[in-house]
Amino acid sequence: MVEVRLENVVKEFGDTVALKGVNLHIKHGELFTLLGPSGCGKSTTLRIIAGLDYPTSGKVWFDDQDVTNLSSSERGAVLVFQNYALWPHMKVYDNVAYGLRLKKLPKEEIDRRVKWALELVKLQGFEDRYPTQLSGGQQQRVAIARALVVEPKLLLLDEPLSNLDAKLRLEMRSEIRRIQRELGITVIYVTHDQEEAMAISDRIAVMNVGTVEQVGTPREIYERPRTEFVASFMGKTNVIHAKVVERNGDRVTVEFGSFRFEGLHYTGEKDDVALVIRPERIHLKPIEDAVEMEGKIDLVEYYGFFVEVVGIFDDTRLIARSISTKDVENLRPTMPVKFYIRREDILVLPKQL
Repeated sequence: MVEVRLENVVKEFGDTVALKGVNLHIKHGELFTLLGPSGCGKSTTLRIIAGLDYPTSGKVWFDDQDVTNLSSSERGAVLVFQNYALWPHMKVYDNVAYGLRLKKLPKEEIDRRVKWALELVKLQGFEDRYPTQLSGGQQQRVAIARALVVEPKLLLLDEPLSNLDAKLRLEMRSEIRRIQRELGITVIYVTHDQEEAMAISDRIAVMNVGTVEQVGTPREIYERPRTEFVASFMGKTNVIHAKVVERNGDRVTVEFGSFRFEGLHYTGEKDDVALVIRPERIHLKPIEDAVEMEGKIDLVEYYGFFVEVVGIFDDTRLIARSISTKDVENLRPTMPVKFYIRREDILVLPKQL
């Protein structure tokens, strides 16, 4: 296990600034995810941690060691790429053993470690197969086994499931989490998939245009986002741009369109705000301490274990999610509808340009 720290890391590619002073602290033995849209800097951050790229300025620490200028091989970190990068002419056994043979370990030690790694990823009996004889999920397991067999201090995974179909992605993300917990190894995981990050991470860093917008547990990131970007990026949500028109301590009144919400909690200074409301927090029946919105139905969408009702309120489009089909079975497009939202479930954030 290793603790990783990034201090004011900047990375420039010519005139392009890929990272703008990134600060991160990854704890011993945690599965830490770098999450964000394409081009946000997450893979660049991972490559700098791996030693495949070097920062323009700033420092990278492994425990108390400054590794900023060390090569990848000197750091004891292993990176698993999304394209597996297996040798097609080598059998599974030889792919996994490759790094150990470079270290010139005894044959008996290589055999012991390869068997251990293949058992860990549940590929016993596949030693004599070639990569082309394996499914995508099995190839990814081989790539992970090859990384773990050299006993790295740190395992880095760059969008490892992006080439798999939906079913295999679910299976493999559970396997990655199982392996990480079993070994207690520090893992840094890169993905653009919010659900994937929420499911497997101890903590998440949400990145946007070369900066870290927020670091926290999956629950903190989802339920208490600090910026409009984080709120809108973390799953489906409703974001309403509004104006603060009255203040009373940490309670404000906001207006948008013909609607006026009173008694909302907000401590920011800007009057231009974003109201963030998760679909599952909107109710279709009256509840206590709620604001009421009256509009008409645009869509009713059935997803099996929940139903989403899309309503139009003036020019504002809102999504309500219900796990009770009884509440929505008679609703149809163009019908009038009322949404009820508890004040405590409306998060008020400064509007982000």
